[in-house]
Amino acid sequence: MRQIKLPHLPSDAEARKGDVVLDWTRGKEIIATTNNQEKHIIMKNIVIFGAPGSGKGTQSEMLIKHYGLQHISTGDVLRSEIKRGTELGKTAQQYIDKGNLIPDDLMVRILASVYDSFGRAHKGVIFDGFPRTIPQAEALRTMLDERGDRVAAMLELDVPEDELMTRLIKRGKESGRADDNEETIKRRLTVYHQQTQPLIEWYKQEGLHHHINGLGSLERIFGDIQQVIDSL
Repeated sequence: MRQIKLPHLPSDAEARKGDVVLDWTRGKEIIATTNNQEKHIIMKNIVIFGAPGSGKGTQSEMLIKHYGLQHISTGDVLRSEIKRGTELGKTAQQYIDKGNLIPDDLMVRILASVYDSFGRAHKGVIFDGFPRTIPQAEALRTMLDERGDRVAAMLELDVPEDELMTRLIKRGKESGRADDNEETIKRRLTVYHQQTQPLIEWYKQEGLHHHINGLGSLERIFGDIQQVIDSL
């Protein structure tokens, strides 16, 4: 098991003077004690799902702002690791240069590195764009288990396909993105549904799946998400 270097924990005598003591052994639940008063800080790791155009990015931003969560987007993480020239980034670049998909074990190592960089007292992480397959979900569960953490919920932003088409075509016209045309969008949506439907069923069996109606105002959608998060 990978060892995680933890920061210095004050002694009982130091704690009695008003310092904060963090109990790292309770998994997602961290107990902070100040002047003999306990405060419960619940780590809420969230997997957010949604087809292209479903509003994952917007809702993730709202979650970050409201709950103070960290955010891991696989695309952003890969670009960052490659740009910074890390060993993991160099290895990933070799696969990309050959036109190959990045192996799951490498992707999980990269995500684990970013996850660990948040320290142990973070409020939770939004996993965006990962996992995409059942083996990836199992690997993510193992990675978190090794750290005494877990996924608290999987949010599925469900938007009808005709609305997704409308949103993406509009986005393509506004941004000039060549891949936001009807034929390409249909292929992307087909791939998404083929990949994710088994994964949605897997999270249902894990008791972590939460369906969110992604059609409507941003405020109403976020309100539904809040109900889920606040109930965890």
